[in-house]
Amino acid sequence: MHRWSKLFIPTLREAPADAEVASHKFLLRAGYIRQLGAGIYNYLFLGQRSLNKIIAIVRGEMDKIGQEFFLPAILPKEPWVESGRWTGMGDNMFRLKDRKGADLCLGMTHEEIMTSIARSELRSYKQLPQIWYQIQTKFRDEPRPKAGLLRVRQFIMKDSYSFDIDPAGLDKSFDLHDEVYRAIFTRCGLKFVAVEADSGAMGGSQSQEFMVYTDAGEDLIASCPVCGYAANVEKAVSRLESIDEMETTGDGTPELVSTPGCAAIADVAAFFKISPASDIKCVAYMALKRGTGKTFDSWHGVAAFLRGDHQVNETKLMGVLGAADLRTMQTAELEQFFNGPAGYLGPVGLKHNDQPLGEGLTVVVDRSLEGRKNLVCGANKLDYHLRNVVPGRDFSWTLSADIRSVNEGEACPVDKNGEPCGGRLVVGKAVEVGHIFKLGYKYSESMGARVLDPNGKEVTPIMGSYGIGIERILTAAIEQSNDANGFWLPPSIAPFTVVVTVTNVADAMLKEAGEKLAAELEAAGLDVLLDDRDERAGVKFKDADLVGIPFRINVGKKAASGQLELVTRASSQSVDVALDAIVKQVKARVDEENLLEGATE
Repeated sequence: MHRWSKLFIPTLREAPADAEVASHKFLLRAGYIRQLGAGIYNYLFLGQRSLNKIIAIVRGEMDKIGQEFFLPAILPKEPWVESGRWTGMGDNMFRLKDRKGADLCLGMTHEEIMTSIARSELRSYKQLPQIWYQIQTKFRDEPRPKAGLLRVRQFIMKDSYSFDIDPAGLDKSFDLHDEVYRAIFTRCGLKFVAVEADSGAMGGSQSQEFMVYTDAGEDLIASCPVCGYAANVEKAVSRLESIDEMETTGDGTPELVSTPGCAAIADVAAFFKISPASDIKCVAYMALKRGTGKTFDSWHGVAAFLRGDHQVNETKLMGVLGAADLRTMQTAELEQFFNGPAGYLGPVGLKHNDQPLGEGLTVVVDRSLEGRKNLVCGANKLDYHLRNVVPGRDFSWTLSADIRSVNEGEACPVDKNGEPCGGRLVVGKAVEVGHIFKLGYKYSESMGARVLDPNGKEVTPIMGSYGIGIERILTAAIEQSNDANGFWLPPSIAPFTVVVTVTNVADAMLKEAGEKLAAELEAAGLDVLLDDRDERAGVKFKDADLVGIPFRINVGKKAASGQLELVTRASSQSVDVALDAIVKQVKARVDEENLLEGATE
């Protein structure tokens, strides 16, 4: 039996000033964690109990489809060089040397290592499919660790990897993970949504994130309340309304117009009396080509053009360019590529590459500009703009792609039975708790993994990669279930299911009743914490409300007449229950919570 008086549960009345989001504040106040350094945390008794429960759920579900491995956290350089990610991961990777001078890193993820095992051990299609997983510590040198356990430099991850003979097999492995992930997050009591996502540095043809809506989230999710469409804004698209084009002036060719002091979109729109949607915005970048080092000559000029009322989605832009990083052009670079000042940049007359990130300037035009006419743009000359500009007639580009972020209220892109869904997109903040990728052949091809197919031909297996952030589950659960007094966790992942609070341990009868009840609850299979501290009842109640335990039983004055108070933390509602019925009542409440928690959106 766990007795509060014997445990280390260092609760705090106030959270440190630098704790901003709810989960960070309450994890510290409830004594789950203590910070050791920037993005580095100690997990104390209560925190470790919850994490162990989450890990047990993850392991139990993953064992249904895969086999558990445990790989090193300290990794040699060579596999990363083979995949091309030794340089591609940049400063996010912790790197070190051993005493002999060999390069090593701390593992951020383990695609390379799993692929090296497959390359050495798998020989035939008869050995496929394979799904291998591990629950292991990962390391990432976050430039700005923040929000408690949401953005850290050391974290626990369940990562799994699938190897299949063909794309149909990968589809099945992907779907198996989708099913298992939904079961995991449901059992952990999360209200989650699965969304289309960008594959980022992982690569691959398709990816899906599992998100929990919260204001603490750093991701933005666009969703449609009508049809259920949902995607990370890094991937989301929308259906744009038609625009009334401007009337032409003069002979209809680009006309140079003096626009003194009109460097901002709003000023340009007011000057020409047009909507910002009829102005061409330019955002000028320098892009680092993926797989190159950050040397002076590895940065390439990029001009992104889109509607004045739209914003560049840099993740989308990096994806279409094959870029590892972006930064804003500096003054000297603007002069080099545009020979014009910021605020007056435009596409007319620009020379551009035929291929992205080659020599010279790469010009990327958002697809929303295609088919437009009579637009306004900068003239690459201080205090001047051009009007009557027609994309394709008056300027060309290296490539056209979707590079913009969707806006809330835009029409849903989904068609149903050949007709638009009719819904309007809603954009909200969310935290990512899981991500599944169809990697394709990126790693197996570059690292030389081969098997024989049924015809005896040597082929490359196709891969998938799938991750779950263990601490992310805990923090997301707290973010979705807290109030001014603390938080409550689902019974499945709470450090204890019920706390038995003896209101006055100096009263021998109450103390004995609490001891007996705690033993009966434990015998019934419940995780029980007996609060036997010599503290005032109010202090105990506050601590119980703070630390995330979903049920509290108060053993107080009414115990003499055979009545106990059962408090449900989520609702703060209490009922009196007969002593001989309390165990059955608590078990029924726990079973009910387990059924209700975890509905998907």
